[in-house]
Amino acid sequence: MFERIKTALVLVVVVLSCMFATPSHYPMLILMVIVATLAGDEWYKLMPKTDGTDVSAVASKVYAAIILITSVVTLYFRDLALLLWCGAIFVAVFSIYCIKNYPQYDAWYNKGLTIVGTVLITATVTAIFSVWLISAWWLMYLFLLVWTADSGAYFVGRKLGKRPMVPHVSPKKTIEGLCGGLLTSLIIIVVVQSIYLDHLNLRQHSAFLLLSLLTVLASVLGDLIESMLKRRAGVKDSGTLLPGHGGILDRIDSLLTAAPVFAAGIYLLKMIGVEL
Repeated sequence: MFERIKTALVLVVVVLSCMFATPSHYPMLILMVIVATLAGDEWYKLMPKTDGTDVSAVASKVYAAIILITSVVTLYFRDLALLLWCGAIFVAVFSIYCIKNYPQYDAWYNKGLTIVGTVLITATVTAIFSVWLISAWWLMYLFLLVWTADSGAYFVGRKLGKRPMVPHVSPKKTIEGLCGGLLTSLIIIVVVQSIYLDHLNLRQHSAFLLLSLLTVLASVLGDLIESMLKRRAGVKDSGTLLPGHGGILDRIDSLLTAAPVFAAGIYLLKMIGVEL
């Protein structure tokens, strides 16, 4: 437990320093590139084995390099990011079918997952960076939505959980836990709307509320996508880089779909005249 707490504190300090310590975009940019590269390496190691052999370490590094290059290009040419966000949202929607029918249906577990991983990881880091460019506080809001939903689901599910949500993918997640996560997130949403968005009208408040709830639901899907992938690959954690926490993917799994949904949602809100 001490090791887990120590790692979490280090992560919090690093992330918050990149977010708030300087107006320069380079620390955040470098952090996103590092995260994308490490996550890409872990994602590739979860891919199907070829001829019964383990995934080549060289191949995983090559794939990580591809993720790095794709992320850098997209971070600098942000007009491409919207396409990636839409791709990540499509993956999230399709994953509902895969999760619901796992393990009877696992045709998704093939080499095509390399493309899926590229889309999800690159979309995530570009979405996080784009939200940070708007405001570090809106990025903090995104993190709070995801963290409170996860924490609420954990504690409510632990105390009151009786009905498994997707037992073949994540046996400990329950319907009650999901409701608890939504409720705790809703508290954050209402507080933020009341204090910081009092200039919005009812229609705009409704649009923001809808975006926030969709982001929370998307975070649940991101978590389940990685859980299903790890279960199919036969591993407990995506990696061992973070003591007590597993790998980078284990820390950003909820953001794989939540961040693109939130970033795309803010883009759409701006298009209809909602200024946050």
